[in-house]
Amino acid sequence: MKLTAYTNFALRTLMYCALRGDRLSRVQDVADAYGISKSHLVKAAYQLGQLGYLENVRGRNGGIRLAMKPEDIVVGEVVRHTEGGMALVECFNPLTNTCPLMEVCRLNRAFIRACDAFLAVLDDMTLADITANQRPLRGRLKMPEPPPGAAAA
Repeated sequence: MKLTAYTNFALRTLMYCALRGDRLSRVQDVADAYGISKSHLVKAAYQLGQLGYLENVRGRNGGIRLAMKPEDIVVGEVVRHTEGGMALVECFNPLTNTCPLMEVCRLNRAFIRACDAFLAVLDDMTLADITANQRPLRGRLKMPEPPPGAAAA
């Protein structure tokens, strides 16, 4: 199973914002921290805002920040939203399936169970879980520690 770069970038954006706490971040800050293109992140940040995960603040002093508590953001849900149909193989989509074995194929059933198991693991993880090791994450991203008394994830 391989997730798209889009999903990877969406999860990285959420992680970055979780490490920033209540403070606004620019999409360019996220791009710089991960060494990826801003244009790749803009669409993900916009969709995450539409889904209610991010607050997108417009204007000169705008930016992005979490719109939900990190413990309320379930990784599996984010993956489902950003991956779309999760069609591992052609036969998952009845509109494009050309396999004549569809109704009798045991491999198809195994792929369905594997995909369900994969998502079940991610459903047990929240953004808070994957950013609990904040100090090493901030160090790798060259992010400063939050000021004393600042709200952090």
